[in-house]
Formats: sequence, C-alpha cells, structure tokens
Amino acid sequence: MCSGFVIYLLVSVLSGGGGLGGPLGNLDGATVSRSSPGQVLGQECTTGADANAREDCRIVADVNSIQRYWTTAFKQSARSYALARTVFFSGSTDTGCGPASADVGPFYCPVDKHVYIDLGFFDELRTRFGARGGPFAQAYVLAHEYGHHVQDLLGILGRGSNEQGAEGRSVRTELQADCFAGVWAHHATETGFIASLTQADTADALDAAAAVGDDRIQAETQGQVNPETWTHGSSAQRRHWFGVGYRNGGPTACDTFGGRI
Repeated sequence: MCSGFVIYLLVSVLSGGGGLGGPLGNLDGATVSRSSPGQVLGQECTTGADANAREDCRIVADVNSIQRYWTTAFKQSARSYALARTVFFSGSTDTGCGPASADVGPFYCPVDKHVYIDLGFFDELRTRFGARGGPFAQAYVLAHEYGHHVQDLLGILGRGSNEQGAEGRSVRTELQADCFAGVWAHHATETGFIASLTQADTADALDAAAAVGDDRIQAETQGQVNPETWTHGSSAQRRHWFGVGYRNGGPTACDTFGGRI
C-alpha cells in the first residue's frame, strides 16, 4: 500500500446501521450532493475500488464512515443519531443559515443540519494554508464539520459559541469538533468503509489541523498574532485535541469546556 493513501472497501450490509439503503453499505449515498445543479455525488459509487479511484466516491465513503461511527456511538448511549447532508459548492450557495461564499470556508449550518464544503477548499489547504494535503486531510475536514453536527444533536452547539478569545467558548467549541474528528479516526477502520490507515494518513490529518490554527493564519495574513480574536484555536491546540480524540477513541475524552485548553 502506498504511504498516505487511505484504502476503502465496500461492506454491503453492516450491523447496527442507520436503516437506510444506499450504494455504500446501509447509509444513504444520496446524503452527499452538489448545490448546483443539484447533482448527487456518488450515484455510481458501489465498490471500494470506486472510492480508491474517484474523489467523489472517496468523499461518499468518508461521509458514510463518519456517520456510521456516530450512529453506533449514539446508539450505545441510548441516543438517536440523525443523518446530516453534505453539500459541496463552488463560489457561493444558499443555505438555511443564509447565503454563503467560499470565503467562509467549510461550515455546518444548524438550521438545515447540512455540512457545506467549498469545492476549492481542499486545494486551498495546500496552496493557501500550507498543508501537505492528502485523502485523510480531506477526511479530517469532513469529520470536523460533522463534529459540529454531533454537538448540535447533543445540545452543545450555540451556547455562546461566538465568544472569541484563546479561552473563549468559540475556540472550545472548535477544539471539541477537532477531538470528535479524532475519535472517528480512531474507529474509522471499524466502520466498514476504510480498510486501513497508515501513520502517514494520521500525520496528514494532524498537519491539516495545524494548518488552520488561528495563530498560523494570523501570522501569515496579518504579520502578528492576537489571541484575543481567536475563534478556532492555535495550531498546537488543534493538533493536540485531534490527537486526544484519536488516542482515546471515546467522545467523553473531548471535554474542552472544563478547565484550560
């Protein structure tokens, strides 16, 4: 297997699933789409070979894996996980939270329960933010935004999450989503959609997390770092909390709201 290349597989029937039919396992492949012209991604994605060969099929596999894990985790806690949709767009799109442009980056809208990803963002991870990129770096971005969906379902999202600052609730909310992404990564190969991960894969995810740290972005765009205006956390914090989730493998390890971060 090549270094840094995530291997996907198809499991046509998975136990403990969400009860939906779809081309990749029991989860619905139609939950991943483009905003214009309304095209469903992955309609032709039926095998792991498709996911290894085509980016859209890999995205479907990532989303299915992420939602498979959280469906199981919620069930184990006697909760019900509601599937979210992923919408890819170019330039701008309309959302339940209002109009959005590529400038805002990937985001989760709690009004319509959709994850929105600008199609050019994965390239920007490398060209603008300096990340190495790679398939699992992209998977980290998806898992982080689905982490916000999990927060929404748990009633965590929105409780003063606009509070800025290095110790503010906005940063704590984002770091918990990073941790939730790490938790999923810990279980990714158990979901039936990802066959194996290498150290290079997880290194790509950690590198992507660091690339979008507030301190790194401010230093590159403003020439100075101002922690009082942080909204997502430093590069070190983002790497740390993804690592906490990945090493521990349990959502309860992701308490970013109690104590220092």
